[in-house]
Amino acid sequence: MKFKNLHQFLRQEVNRGELCTELAKLIVDISISGKLLDAQIKKYAFSKSIINSSTNVHGEKQHQLDIMAHDIFLNTLKDGRVCSYLISEEHKEILELDPIPNQSIFTVCIDPLDGSSNIDVNVSVGSIFSIYVQDKPASKNSLSLKSGRNQCCGGYLIYGPVTMFIFTYGKQVFGFTLNSELGEFVLTHDNIKLSKEGYTYSVNEGNLNEFPGQVKEYLKFCKHHDQENMLPYKSRYIGSMVADIHRTLFHGGIFLYPSTALFPNGKLRLIYECNPIAFIIERAGGLAIDGMRPVLDIPIMSSHQKVPFIAGSYNMVKKVLHLYKNASIDNHLFYSC
Repeated sequence: MKFKNLHQFLRQEVNRGELCTELAKLIVDISISGKLLDAQIKKYAFSKSIINSSTNVHGEKQHQLDIMAHDIFLNTLKDGRVCSYLISEEHKEILELDPIPNQSIFTVCIDPLDGSSNIDVNVSVGSIFSIYVQDKPASKNSLSLKSGRNQCCGGYLIYGPVTMFIFTYGKQVFGFTLNSELGEFVLTHDNIKLSKEGYTYSVNEGNLNEFPGQVKEYLKFCKHHDQENMLPYKSRYIGSMVADIHRTLFHGGIFLYPSTALFPNGKLRLIYECNPIAFIIERAGGLAIDGMRPVLDIPIMSSHQKVPFIAGSYNMVKKVLHLYKNASIDNHLFYSC
């Protein structure tokens, strides 16, 4: 593969008419934020003053690095003056920014630091983002994103042994790796495809007794012995969504974060966690559902809406879907086999 950094790649895509200049600038701004956050994680990950937690707007533990990550993305997007609205996991309200006048209206939805509860044990963490473009609303309170199908770009950054930037703007999934010597994201994967079959499942089985019957049945299937069909499957669960999804994307498998008795509507947020990941999974050839329907078809009702989430290799997720006995999915154009 010919060497190509992110700026060269995006300039080429703009020249080819594959994306507009404003969206390319937004992608660059997000990549800059990722580089800044990567440096802060490496610098402060084990500092007690940073690890100490408070409580965020959702009543969950919030590390100082969560706040730092939010501020990095907010300030970079402010300076870039392309983003009109920012919806962040770390802020209850929609933030209205000050873009250059007379350009497209972009809304960025972001989980600035996913998996921060694992940061003090050196587990990979990430940032997840989704971008929408729309007509100018009367006010931020009348902002309507409709559903994940309306995304114009979705992706994530993963901060691990190397830092990677994975995103799609609709046709295929691209992967860039941060070259620490150059300080540049370099194209390393130009068409990521998710295998239709996988042999690993990723779920927090500590909540098994609280899962829906369909998920319990599927996990029972994953564990039964059938050498001809490569069963039992291997269990692989990190507890950092980006890390678990990244492994699933590159090696196949299924990731499950279903509803429980405590969280009947699920726990993951739709617009800045599930939708961008579902966008990537679909474009890579996999499926992403809430059990009964494609995640990208779920109407967006609120900024911090929660949903169950099951995603991964096509055939594995399809089996879960059939356990939910939702025959209507076969009428969905994308999912018809």
